[in-house]
Amino acid sequence: MKGRLRTAGFTLIELLIVLAVIALMLTLALPEYFHSIDASKEKILSENLHVTRDAIDRFYGDIGRYPESLQELVDKHYLRSLPVDPIADSTTAWHIVPPDEQFPGNVYDIKSGAQGTDRDGQPYEAR
Repeated sequence: MKGRLRTAGFTLIELLIVLAVIALMLTLALPEYFHSIDASKEKILSENLHVTRDAIDRFYGDIGRYPESLQELVDKHYLRSLPVDPIADSTTAWHIVPPDEQFPGNVYDIKSGAQGTDRDGQPYEAR
């Protein structure tokens, strides 16, 4: 047994095979991961729009006019904080839709200020 010296460890070929298998698994998993992130951002956007529009409607029902800004909804406790547009990653990217001239106030509706389209091909601005 004097002639056979073997050290413990992996050969270069074994390490390359393991790395190739890991790379293959990542190429299969990462697209699905990024798809799920985009899908969750779209769901958050829909929920934020729904909650904010509901707050605008409650504000109008209680006070008889539309709010002057989104911050007024926060100041009067209709919202806890300014809504976040998760696609644009900002609280200031919203497009504010004013009411008709006969209604007082400045915020009738909000739309996303993000560029691009969702998974269904609908522009974010149309939401």
